[in-house]
Amino acid sequence: MNAPDLTRTPDNTPAAGQPQGGGERPPRMAAPSKLSPLGGQRPASAAQCGGSHPHESARAQVAGAATYIDDRPELRGTLHAAPVCAPMAHGKLLGLDASAALALPGVRAFISAADIPGDTTLAAFAHDEPVFAHDTVQFVGQVGGLIVADTVMTARRAARLVKWQVEALPAVLSVWEAHALQSYVLPPVHVKRGDAQAALARAPHQIEGTFEVGGQEHFYLEGQIAYVVPLEQSQWRVYSSTQHPGEVQHWVSHALGLANHAVTVECRRMGGGFGGKETQAGHLAVWAAIAAHKLRCPVKLRLDRDDDFMITGKRHPFAYHYRVGFDDSGRLCGLGLEMLANCGFSADLSGPVADRAIFHADNAYFLEDVAISSYRCKTNTQSHTAFRGFGGPQGVIVIERILSDIARALGLDPLDVRLRNLYGIKERNTTHYQMKVEDNILEPLITQLARTSQYRERRVKIAAFNAQSPVIKKGIALTPVKFGISFTATLFNQAGALVHVYTDGSVQVNHGGTEMGQGLNTKVAAIVADELGVPFEQVMSTAADTS
Repeated sequence: MNAPDLTRTPDNTPAAGQPQGGGERPPRMAAPSKLSPLGGQRPASAAQCGGSHPHESARAQVAGAATYIDDRPELRGTLHAAPVCAPMAHGKLLGLDASAALALPGVRAFISAADIPGDTTLAAFAHDEPVFAHDTVQFVGQVGGLIVADTVMTARRAARLVKWQVEALPAVLSVWEAHALQSYVLPPVHVKRGDAQAALARAPHQIEGTFEVGGQEHFYLEGQIAYVVPLEQSQWRVYSSTQHPGEVQHWVSHALGLANHAVTVECRRMGGGFGGKETQAGHLAVWAAIAAHKLRCPVKLRLDRDDDFMITGKRHPFAYHYRVGFDDSGRLCGLGLEMLANCGFSADLSGPVADRAIFHADNAYFLEDVAISSYRCKTNTQSHTAFRGFGGPQGVIVIERILSDIARALGLDPLDVRLRNLYGIKERNTTHYQMKVEDNILEPLITQLARTSQYRERRVKIAAFNAQSPVIKKGIALTPVKFGISFTATLFNQAGALVHVYTDGSVQVNHGGTEMGQGLNTKVAAIVADELGVPFEQVMSTAADTS
């Protein structure tokens, strides 16, 4: 527990002689006090949590002094790699001819699957993705190898000279086609409660429909990049723009055939991630590490933006088929829902993404009799991956679409249909995956928002405007959201930190999170300062580092 702040008088003004603002650091040899673990009285600024602090890198960002991986000084002998990307969606790989690329001045090597010292398959959970394409090509942009050269542009130009020898095979490019062929990266998942078919048969009204939502490119400002440096005695240091340094460490050591302790991964900050660097930053680190291993020198790999678009995964596109039953008030009676996730050619994180879509198919509404089937479809596209919301938006959108369809069918205000179906407080408060909804304030909150925003009055005015406007139309919506946090695999809901307290009163903290613009290091520093009772300015968060 934090010690009470005794530096303020009853009227909440600073006591005479007490520090204000950041305050002064207690003397180094001050006797320990119960008021602060570091000795001395807790300064007035010690209530750090909940306060507003500048981002710890703000000044450096504005001054252009905050370094990203491509800003790091390159060691002497550093070479640059570029990916060799497949020009077709599916086929039998007969060979790669790099002779024209190797003849270009400045080109040092062509790296392929034959140069992998460890496992030729990435150490992903499903173990279904090759490090480099071999035997088959599975999507346009699949990396079959690297060209390594003295400069970035030489490597990129040479990579485009590599010729692919491929025997074409039919490509599966839509989820509907994949579903018909039962082409899946993982087995389907079915979640049921009650008897959806019987409830649909009893329902006064029914609607059936299909629709699709597309993917989305992460478009982080800092592209995918890795810089791999060989150290002494078969040790390696990897600078990676990654949301998951531990996984990069695991993947690289697996591909090099080494123990995890031989590889150290560091990430000071990312220029955006949004899920796109959760697993797929690992690909670049592995590729660069294989090149560095063969050539015995540092190798940097930074994707051109066009290559990034082709190679890396996006938000999962989804397709839906639903049958819904409802009564005259718009209350749901039964729901049958099929969700088809376009996963691409490998599983990546498609399993938990598709699971979370199931868990959010209710959004804020009670589904009494429901049957949901989730199909994780394998297509000949890049493997789709984590994206903010992680399947939640793909689940929320389907029930919102269904409720809007019900409102249109009955001629009711969409907000009234939503209010009719909200989770209850004492009843109708358990999800279709058997979790109780607690602290539910949605109904009074939405009612208050509708009143204070003049939702009803504005609906009337909008309807009048639209009746007189043949081209430009207006709309208004008030939509609730219930969103689950933390990992559905609960073993991942843990964290660690290393805190150093130095004799001059300064504190250094290293934690397992990664900084990608969200201010995580600033927030952690505030928590540490609050717990230790020291000024915020005395706490420094260091780079994420697997060591």
